[in-house]
Amino acid sequence: MKPTVYVIGGPTASGKSKLAVELAKKINGEIISADSMQIYKDMNIGTAKIDEAEKQGIKHYLLDFVSPEERYSVSSFKKDADIAIEEILKKGKTPIVAGGTGLYINSLIYGIEFQDEKIDTEYREKLNEIAEKQGLEELYKEAQKIDPESMEKISPNDKKRIIRVLEIYHKTGKTKTQQEKESRKNEVKYNFKVFAISMDRNKLYEKIEKRVDQMIEQGLVEEVQCIMKKYSHFPTAMQGLGYKEVVEFLQGKSTKQEMIDKIKKETRHYAKRQLTWFRRNKEIIWLDGEKSIEENIDLIINKYN
Repeated sequence: MKPTVYVIGGPTASGKSKLAVELAKKINGEIISADSMQIYKDMNIGTAKIDEAEKQGIKHYLLDFVSPEERYSVSSFKKDADIAIEEILKKGKTPIVAGGTGLYINSLIYGIEFQDEKIDTEYREKLNEIAEKQGLEELYKEAQKIDPESMEKISPNDKKRIIRVLEIYHKTGKTKTQQEKESRKNEVKYNFKVFAISMDRNKLYEKIEKRVDQMIEQGLVEEVQCIMKKYSHFPTAMQGLGYKEVVEFLQGKSTKQEMIDKIKKETRHYAKRQLTWFRRNKEIIWLDGEKSIEENIDLIINKYN
């Protein structure tokens, strides 16, 4: 019989971390983060990283362990998460994966082995130059021609993922979609019980706006200034939501209010994309984010166990 691994997904600000901690307390669990920004050291406020008090003594894995100067791939996440799952199981505890990065979650629940190719820096620079001079739309159109299926899930503003689609094809001659289909033939070692939190969109957007205001009050601008002083370059980290907008503000490209408004707008768009992503997975069991944590844990443990 395959060991059970619980997964808690959903959009940003929906309450995944709190739910995962309370679930862990009930089922003797430990938590593996599936968040592509919370992996980075020194990036705490803008990623809404859970702090020690909020963890309530529950051990968390894959948080706060990568330098902002380094790249971290889905392939790396899959390997590290598999190691963490095995470590938790060896302790006789239950693994709980919690986060909003759909690609990370899919790599686990479908056993997708992403190719961790070395980056062709020359080709990447060329793509960045095209985006700068001709606009990101040119790259988006090119990626749509190559891999329309992948591009259905990617926003026209998501430079990082648009470039990744083009890079994979350039390097391997295969589309990202082909790679994923081929790798899904692997047998999955665990029995994943996958849940995601949903809530009324207006209420979610209210929570997002409050969270952004809190981040500014807590010192998001100062956090970015410290990171920029401490590290020499940021291949991926400063492209993160909230961070790139602050960088633009610090470069004098926007006012403080424009920065705040843009972070709120982009975060709302991101939450919408996350919900769309999770809704494509027909195996997901949806939890009502407006119910209490206790009610949702009761559903997880008693109805779907």
